[in-house]
Amino acid sequence: MKQFTLTLFPLLASVGILSAQDKPSRAPWNVTEHVKLAEFVIQSHRGAGELAPENTIEAFELGWKLGTYPEADIRTTKDGIIVAFHDPDFSRVVKGAGPEMAKKGVADVTIKELLKLDVGAWAGDQFEGRRVSRISEVLALMKGRSERHMYLDIKQVDLKQLADEVKAAGVSAQVILAAPDPETILEWKSQVPESDTLLWMSGTEKSKRERFEVLKRQGFPGITQLQVHVRLPGDKDATDIQPGEPFTPSRAFLMEIGQELAMRGILYQTLPYFSKDPKVYEQLLDLGLASFSTDHPEVTLKAVKDYYRARGSIK
Repeated sequence: MKQFTLTLFPLLASVGILSAQDKPSRAPWNVTEHVKLAEFVIQSHRGAGELAPENTIEAFELGWKLGTYPEADIRTTKDGIIVAFHDPDFSRVVKGAGPEMAKKGVADVTIKELLKLDVGAWAGDQFEGRRVSRISEVLALMKGRSERHMYLDIKQVDLKQLADEVKAAGVSAQVILAAPDPETILEWKSQVPESDTLLWMSGTEKSKRERFEVLKRQGFPGITQLQVHVRLPGDKDATDIQPGEPFTPSRAFLMEIGQELAMRGILYQTLPYFSKDPKVYEQLLDLGLASFSTDHPEVTLKAVKDYYRARGSIK
């Protein structure tokens, strides 16, 4: 990964913490003043977001072609092969799976059985015939191509086995291990110290704040990136949007997080679920966000470029 994350943020250390009572809409730190547009990190959720069937080779190739960092969800088959697959069972993404197979998941089948399943047709007839990706195949596509990066989101895998495959492929500095708990991240960093890491935080603002306070006390152990999930009106999980706020968490809390991360040199990323509205991305950038995960990479790429252009910061 480009090595700006540890050096670009300390300039904020002298800026005072904003009062939550002010409900400000802009943070004192802005990404366009510190990060070149070409170095802005956009994570393509599950490969290429909604542009291709998730967690397939074709999705990862598209994510790289767009200039983003694809994400792969990591699980292990019954016979010990690490693959890219998100769900705990096959009911959603295996079109035509019978009742018994739909109840099963990656851990219940061998790699030979898994590779027989069509994981593309559910997204449209034009994607029929897409297959699950072995993670070894995906890593091989990165070897010798330093511009290619990938997020590895842990679902069900032995970390040592995954670390061994990453190191064998020679791509340790190109992967970002993503997990919801610091313990997993610390274990990973002990095995692949040159890898970046991302801790993601979901839940309500209250639960996020509680987790964030714990992380502050712990000193964000092993974490080089932090992702906060943002929920918009109409999302069934947006249960705590405060009056006058455009989303949850609140703008004041998002800025509070950003200022803390800035002083620690931790890349600040958000996943604004389901959003295709450029105005949402503009608001989040104004709040001090420095990276996005997205299901709509083409929308996000344009929104970020337009934001940089509007601020005269295209480089």
